Amino acid sequence: MDIDVAKLLHEVLAGLPEGVRLVAVSKFHPDEYIEAAYAEGQRVFGESHEQELSKKAATLPKDIEWHFIGHLQTNKVKHIVPYISMIDAVDSLKLLREIDKQAARCGRVIRVMLELHIAEEETKYGFSRQDCLDMLAGGAWRELHNVQICGLMMMASNVDDEAQIAKEFDEAADLFREVKQRFFADDDAFCERSWGMSHDYRIAVKHGSTMVRVGTGIFGPRVY
Repeated sequence: MDIDVAKLLHEVLAGLPEGVRLVAVSKFHPDEYIEAAYAEGQRVFGESHEQELSKKAATLPKDIEWHFIGHLQTNKVKHIVPYISMIDAVDSLKLLREIDKQAARCGRVIRVMLELHIAEEETKYGFSRQDCLDMLAGGAWRELHNVQICGLMMMASNVDDEAQIAKEFDEAADLFREVKQRFFADDDAFCERSWGMSHDYRIAVKHGSTMVRVGTGIFGPRVY
């Protein structure tokens, strides 16, 4: 193993304030890298491809909390629902309903976050601010008993302009406060503000993030 995963992991953790959790993004990285982070106490890992995730979940320790962090197709939901800990990027009511349906079949309640599209890049998925509010106001999600909406997540624009990145994180934080007040005021489970990745998590934690996703900052460049 040519990357010192333990050293890099602790460097990232040392920069996180109390109350901010780390999702170690392990997609495209080998089991040995995950095992190295696991040996240092890391338990939350993020994957974005169902087949790769299924293989890792079958062979790695059973107390790992797997987060599905990529764009999830509805036909893949049934494969991950038996063991997934959280689905980080729900971007439609249709997907929310499918997760609920498959979770009910497994007798599970799956935690999810709603993905926001705030960045100025068309390649990003997620609800616009208004679409998110409209979906929640519609109320259909209240009839789903096998999903638990735990917060909001987003990715900032992939730019060098730190002021723009901070502005986008602040927009997400403002929307979180509005959504919490209007729809989840009495729900303690709705508490996650997930933004910040390897290149911008230091900005994210200054702008309300409770959960950051770091991959290359821990595991080095991805092995495709």
